Amino acid sequence: MAKKMHDTPNLDQLESGPWPSFVTGLKREAAKKDIMVDLMGQLEESYKTKKGFWKGGTVGVFGYGGGIIPRFTELKDANEQPMFPDAAEFHTIRLQPPAGMHYDTKTLRQFCDIWDKYGSGLIAFHGQSGDIMFQGCTTANVQPAWEELNEMGFDLGGAGPALRTSMSCVGAARCEMSCYDEAKALRTVINNNIDDMHRPALPYKFKFKFSGCPNDCTNAIQRSDMATIGTWRDNIQVNEGIARDYMKSHGMDKLVNDVISKCPTRAITLRNKAEAVTSGSISTVAVDDQHVLQIENHDCVRCMHCLNVMPGALLPGKDKGVTILVGGKSVLKIGASMGTVVIPFMKLESEDDFEALNDLSRNILDFFAENALEHERTGEMIERIGLVNFLEGLDIEIDPSMIVHPRTNPYVRMDDWDEEAEKWNERKSAA
Repeated sequence: MAKKMHDTPNLDQLESGPWPSFVTGLKREAAKKDIMVDLMGQLEESYKTKKGFWKGGTVGVFGYGGGIIPRFTELKDANEQPMFPDAAEFHTIRLQPPAGMHYDTKTLRQFCDIWDKYGSGLIAFHGQSGDIMFQGCTTANVQPAWEELNEMGFDLGGAGPALRTSMSCVGAARCEMSCYDEAKALRTVINNNIDDMHRPALPYKFKFKFSGCPNDCTNAIQRSDMATIGTWRDNIQVNEGIARDYMKSHGMDKLVNDVISKCPTRAITLRNKAEAVTSGSISTVAVDDQHVLQIENHDCVRCMHCLNVMPGALLPGKDKGVTILVGGKSVLKIGASMGTVVIPFMKLESEDDFEALNDLSRNILDFFAENALEHERTGEMIERIGLVNFLEGLDIEIDPSMIVHPRTNPYVRMDDWDEEAEKWNERKSAA
């Protein structure tokens, strides 16, 4: 039986609203564990003072330099003793998840049993980089808890100035939008760079993420230093039978208002059958006996809206691959930033393709390690040194597809533009 609960009027208030509260879950664990009783006491103090009272430190497991997030309380009494002693240490163990987040129920039950034995009972699926977060453990229990988790076949994730645990969407396992083997891409890159995760030696954190299509379900473009996003470069695939079913079920108003009018580049138009245009870059699909959806694929920016609203009727093209973006991150020195395209399209099918992806990831990691300042993310490094220098350092040729549109500022020297354009066309023809 856990010790007596502290008074927590501020936390109690969070249970009074119409929605389920995390406080209810904390109280359920506090009925069994003293560490959770004191955690709630400290959290209540934070709500009263509007201050956080955790500091870092050094906690690890044998053979690893990272993967544990140390947390020690700063709330002390007049004798410098912790005010909430049972939660004075509240460390987190990060585990690498299976690619695509696939678990069976036996594995989940084992996780719960181990953490009930050694920790607070709090488990988060998943951290921003994909980690399984076992939250709330004393220093003494970190090593034995890790050994039992490792016995299950799981490896420690990243923490500190290191390569962080990676994340891929469920992708090809369950999603018809998938454009490549996301799980294989993740394992190829992470397994070949695992030392940088277990032995922190980078200027700051580095994240890979893998999304199977431009829906970007892993939030890679905004939250990873190197994002691998599935895409295609031919025409959208169409299924006329499903398109007609959509029209029958939803009607013309829905088709116009929810699909056609929301295309950001006006690539989709509704035409009478007699007016429909057919060419190599245009996809057409009859939605009834009189009307045709006409899609100008050259204008499509892969926003995925029409594919999401009409599932099955419209699907990614057959010539699939990936786009690589670099420099996404949340707020740090220069504010939140989205990834910049450095490889507009590359195939990712053969073993050679996956090896090329790994080579690129290794080169970017090495460049980051050698050129970034301490506590600087990749995007901030590129902002500081310039994108041209970054691309030159990686021996990546500048491609017009890297930008949204040519610059509109008229005060630009245009000497030798024609010659440079010819050189670029020759390189593309040779490739």
